[in-house]
Amino acid sequence: MATFELALVGFGAIGQELARVLRADAHLRITQIVTTPQSIERVRSIAAQLAPHARVLDAVDTSPGQRPDLIAECAGHAAIASHVVPALGSGIPCVVASVGALAEPGLLVHLEDAATRGRTRVQLISGAIGALDALDAARIGGLDRVLYSGRKPPRSWAGTPAEQVCDLSRLVAPCVVFHGSAREAAMAFPKNANVAATVALAGLGLDRTEVRLIADPGAERNVHRLQAWGTFGRLELEMENLALPNNPKTSALTVYSLARAVRGTWAHLGF
Repeated sequence: MATFELALVGFGAIGQELARVLRADAHLRITQIVTTPQSIERVRSIAAQLAPHARVLDAVDTSPGQRPDLIAECAGHAAIASHVVPALGSGIPCVVASVGALAEPGLLVHLEDAATRGRTRVQLISGAIGALDALDAARIGGLDRVLYSGRKPPRSWAGTPAEQVCDLSRLVAPCVVFHGSAREAAMAFPKNANVAATVALAGLGLDRTEVRLIADPGAERNVHRLQAWGTFGRLELEMENLALPNNPKTSALTVYSLARAVRGTWAHLGF
């Protein structure tokens, strides 16, 4: 079998865990890791153990003989415009984890245009939530309301606008730190609301999808609850996900969703 070459954009907690998961795939090789210029040396030392064949760069190398077969993005919102859009335009398929970035007006159109220009495709992963196929189907018949609720331990909301809503270190009862649209949630909580944006894109859209974010001192896991009402009836799904040890804002299922998408693209491209 030919070797499938993967580039990772981002090598934080998600990227490192993805590298660990994919090590079992003998015919898949991480050949590039893209990070910020100031992080190259630090990432290079970590990558030596997790992805020894990878070059650590500050931009994807798309030159002949070096371009990867697929790019997996797990770097955060800014990486979409900086790395994913140009890669799509050059014909490289991409898998995107930072779905919340698409709350930025016009960015989804830029992604679609770049993929069309490059004659390739971009895949948005489901991440830490499920039932999106049912939600997408329900949209055809008519959706009246979609509510996504994200409940996480207080430490998961550190460094976010939640700190202006309540004292996270002294919570003794659940506190709603945000209630509004999916677009507003993704813009205000870029590291916590990718699921909200994913649900929105599968259902009523970023402006009509209702989001409630909760800091709960009694929560031991990241809890994602999806509710929808429409002509189809009623849908309710609740998932309790373990967080990544090195990143309490992110559910471990996000990594497995990325791995599934990478392997699915691998199969689709015929490797």
